[in-house]
Amino acid sequence: MDKKKLHLVSLGCTKNLIDSEVMLGKLTDYAITDDPTNADLIIVNTCGFIQSAKEESLNTIFELDAKRKESSVLVMAGCLSERYKDELKDGLKNEVDIFTGVGDYDIIDKLVEEKRDQFSKKVFLADDSVDRVVTGSTYHAYIKLSEGCNQQCSFCAIPSFKGKLNSRTLDSIKLEVEKLVKQGYFDFSFVSQDSSSYLRDHNIQDGLEQLIDMVEKIDGVKSARILYLYPSTTTLELIKKISDSPLFHTYYDMPLQHISSSVLKTMKRGKGSEQIRELMDYMKQMPNSFIRSTFIAGHPGESVEDFNELCNYLKEYRFDRVNIFSYSDEDGTRAYNLDQKVDQDIIDHRAEVLGNIVADITNQKLHEEIGSVVDVIVDGESSEHEYLLSARKLSWAADIDGEIYINDNELKDEKIVYGKIYRAKITDITGDKLLATIISKG
Repeated sequence: MDKKKLHLVSLGCTKNLIDSEVMLGKLTDYAITDDPTNADLIIVNTCGFIQSAKEESLNTIFELDAKRKESSVLVMAGCLSERYKDELKDGLKNEVDIFTGVGDYDIIDKLVEEKRDQFSKKVFLADDSVDRVVTGSTYHAYIKLSEGCNQQCSFCAIPSFKGKLNSRTLDSIKLEVEKLVKQGYFDFSFVSQDSSSYLRDHNIQDGLEQLIDMVEKIDGVKSARILYLYPSTTTLELIKKISDSPLFHTYYDMPLQHISSSVLKTMKRGKGSEQIRELMDYMKQMPNSFIRSTFIAGHPGESVEDFNELCNYLKEYRFDRVNIFSYSDEDGTRAYNLDQKVDQDIIDHRAEVLGNIVADITNQKLHEEIGSVVDVIVDGESSEHEYLLSARKLSWAADIDGEIYINDNELKDEKIVYGKIYRAKITDITGDKLLATIISKG
């Protein structure tokens, strides 16, 4: 008898992806399909962070409902579903068969079997006790450190539906990493809403330092990085600890959101401009550091002077990677009730200006890579051309930091194996992609 078919769409962040992988682990009786028109079960794990993400989630629901077969079951899960559960259950009752939020990923099989809604008060935290179906890679996996957040950023609605910080134990993380290593995974990204606060809810101030020590002792882990550090909970000691690690890349991912003291104060970010600059300068001093950040254009109260200060800082600091977001006025946040709102056309213009600055610097950074020899992982054929292979630097975060095209191989008698580490020389750049030659095994 053929298996029933499952089509799952995971929207938003990598933390959402982990929860989606947990659902796949609970639904192994289904065969995964990329074609929603022949799926018996369709699940959309939604994002409810900002307006554009909410619109994407709703559009995905409408599109899938329009093309699915009559006998299928459509499930709306995740952050948007949790944040607006009452409105959505009423407004989408003709499109969605099952509604659930952020607390019941581990019982999705039961909800589907019983065809019922459920919104548990708890927030589900993936740990070593659940079997995930890791997607998108045979060697890289995300590991969730915690759920929730104790920060009070003015623009962010996440604590309203994800709750307070709830950290996993070190033992739980150790068991999960060991389990994944046995399955062939060797590259790990550790994630949460506020990773540098890990274990602070247990009165442990150096949780990430302890995590680094623990992971370094696990046989089979070859590569690791930490995503989503927070300015007020990141110490100089942690920055140095990451830099000194023989296993963790000197990779600093810290969404700063702004650099103007007045805007940072309005945002309730916990540290002023001078403190942040000192912190970031210390990161840059670390050998081989790679620094990623995120900034928001047009937060309420952002003056022309504040915006110009941000522009100048981006030009001066030259981050390796930056994401720019337009301010989104989210109900339930402190910023929603603030005066001095910036007009939308000004927000859009400022975001475009910042985006152009970032694009220029990123291009310069990529050109600076030419001639260097780096560790890469080859993922497979590129979508650009059948004679190009797609790879990334081992230190880069999967899916977000870029792609390298492999167009030559000096290992003439050996075929390149996907999912393996090689040494490669960066030879050129085409558009926003580096070109490289494989020169030896990693």
